[in-house]
Amino acid sequence: MGKEEILNWSKKYDVDHPWWTRKEKELGGKLRRSKELTKDDLVQVVEWKFKELLGRKKRILGLIAKNDDTEIRRISKHVFGLSSKIDSYMLNSFCNFHGVGPAVASTILTFYNPKQYGVFDIHIWRELFGKEPKNLFTTKNYLKLLAKLRKIANEYGLDVRIVEKAFFKKNIDEANS
Repeated sequence: MGKEEILNWSKKYDVDHPWWTRKEKELGGKLRRSKELTKDDLVQVVEWKFKELLGRKKRILGLIAKNDDTEIRRISKHVFGLSSKIDSYMLNSFCNFHGVGPAVASTILTFYNPKQYGVFDIHIWRELFGKEPKNLFTTKNYLKLLAKLRKIANEYGLDVRIVEKAFFKKNIDEANS
């Protein structure tokens, strides 16, 4: 995809998914201001990520409930405050929480820093790499996806999240047509 097509698909995502867009801006702004994630924020991230996957959302929220708010705040403050952004360390730090795997961890990082991160999702993988492997949601696969998204973002001078939204929206819309 060229830059104009990426911008068009990303804009279409925002128009077609106003709740996701509004919630992401609201929660992302809060994370950037406070430089920490609370247990309530984590619940909202899960509700956002799995909005339309009710069974998965319910199961993950049950696991999220086992986390301690103080511990979530402490670890997230540490991760958000790192001067050297080591992607695997940051992702895996969030994966230590009950109910958080690479997909949810990527969402936290994306909300906090959309310039450098994108959400890990099967639709983006399919758009960039074709059929997904059996065990898609691993740190290694997210880093592979992120490297590809960053390469495209850098090529066009765009935020990683804008590029990622475009590939997500394109895959969803073309699958539904």
